[in-house]
Amino acid sequence: MEIILKQDVSNLGYAGDILKVKNGYGLNYLIPKGLAIVATESNRKMIEENRKQASHKFAKIKTEAEEKAIQLKSTHIQLPVKVGTSGKIFGSITSQQVSKVLKEFGFDIDRKNITFTDEIKEPGNYNIIVKLHKEVTAELTIEVIKQEDAEE
Repeated sequence: MEIILKQDVSNLGYAGDILKVKNGYGLNYLIPKGLAIVATESNRKMIEENRKQASHKFAKIKTEAEEKAIQLKSTHIQLPVKVGTSGKIFGSITSQQVSKVLKEFGFDIDRKNITFTDEIKEPGNYNIIVKLHKEVTAELTIEVIKQEDAEE
């Protein structure tokens, strides 16, 4: 019996895969649980059309992420922080702080998609990596400055 998986099934395959399985497994388990459908000609065409649409959507989202990456790289970002007399930062810079500053510039980026290349312990320029899409990342430089310098 040939089936088309509607969702990923461990040790069997991924959503959209066309597989041959034993009749009992397909009829008694996969189809009643909504994990698969019978691989008729119309269902095959439907799955192929869904794949085409998904690839179009994926390409569009990737293009938008690439454009956003170009905009991010050209943005000069300053992050004012409190600094002690020794020149060290109180606490540490978090991805949440960077996300908040980026939001002020019009970039809505989740803090989980921001990673630091170096530890930020004192004022200066630092590189951060922002993941915009599963295939698109942007490396940008933020300038960490004393809070008094930002107020002037």
